[in-house]
Amino acid sequence: MKIISVDILKLSRNNSGGQTPVLVRINTDEGIYGYGEAGVSIGDYSLGCIELLRGFARQLIGRDPLENDVIYAQLISGFWAQGNGGVILAAISAVDTALWDIKGKYFGVPLYVLLGGKHRDRIRAYASQLQNGWKYEDFIGAPGDLEFLKDACRSAVEEGYDCIKVDFVAKHLDGTRIDRNEGKTHLSVRTMREIEQKLEAVREVIGPDVELILENHCITGANTAIQFGKLAQNYDPILLEEPANPSDVLDYERIRDAVDIPLATGERIYTRRGFLPLLERGLLETIQPDLGNCGGITEGRKIADLAETFGATVQTHTCNTPLSVALALQLEAAIPNFIIHEHHTTNTFRHNTESFIYDYQPVNGYFELPTLPGIGNEPTEKTLREAEIITVRP
Repeated sequence: MKIISVDILKLSRNNSGGQTPVLVRINTDEGIYGYGEAGVSIGDYSLGCIELLRGFARQLIGRDPLENDVIYAQLISGFWAQGNGGVILAAISAVDTALWDIKGKYFGVPLYVLLGGKHRDRIRAYASQLQNGWKYEDFIGAPGDLEFLKDACRSAVEEGYDCIKVDFVAKHLDGTRIDRNEGKTHLSVRTMREIEQKLEAVREVIGPDVELILENHCITGANTAIQFGKLAQNYDPILLEEPANPSDVLDYERIRDAVDIPLATGERIYTRRGFLPLLERGLLETIQPDLGNCGGITEGRKIADLAETFGATVQTHTCNTPLSVALALQLEAAIPNFIIHEHHTTNTFRHNTESFIYDYQPVNGYFELPTLPGIGNEPTEKTLREAEIITVRP
């Protein structure tokens, strides 16, 4: 089997979620094809992957797609790929994922079988980014008031989720964003008062038994994360996510020493080498690689194995298309140190769910595993008709 062409697909923009997904489809002479996604679509950064994918495609033509590990090793050792970087790693991840999709279809099995089998039959999920509502499609323009936040949390719990995630430091109650300089230096009395109001409201709505993850989106640095964390630890959170830039290892050491909440990060860390400094210092309880930009399934599995070596659990970052949802479920089924799946509110939006053939949604907070060969999802014919497609041939 040989690769005969590569299609690069720019999907229509999802204005509510602020995303322009970029996919790659690798085609073979046996009629088997595979899809992958460049997982930096927020803010349209995925558009930077298009020319990278065009260049990679020329290296793929004529290759055996089943030699996916060999191809990955060659791409990741390229001049600009050494040293990591979100856009180039997203393009490599898309290629790697598409090759795994082909391999699963060739052997007629879902990816988790190729990865060694499933450790679980169902995948526990949490409702993510509830500060922007739950199934509220004006994601970017969501208000910040307490009633809106309480309604979102109440809706998710009523659907059966026993864990939710909220960013408490992104906005003031009037909907304006917390100033970036304030977020990195010192949280004001007003901001801290509003954060406490939100923490109290959320815990009151979800009750004592629903688990709470705190999402900081790297808005805070060491000083402000400690301010926030000391307040938030009184509300029984299970994780404090992205309390600082993951490159600032010393910040994580300061936060770890000062705050009694387990730490998590990973969506902006690329390859296992990026995770190693935080893991070897024992600074993370949970890692959150994005399979669309960490190096794909090949590197994602290595990252998960590395985390297990240091006693850390894995929850993939999943905020792109339904293709990324199916892909995450495949890896999360196949690793022993999985903890919980992120079900991002954007993955409930009609624009997303109707763009792909299969709409994987949890029931009472749990996903059933995809059982189709390969990843288990692909764009609809309508999505393909509306996409801008660049085809690379010999």
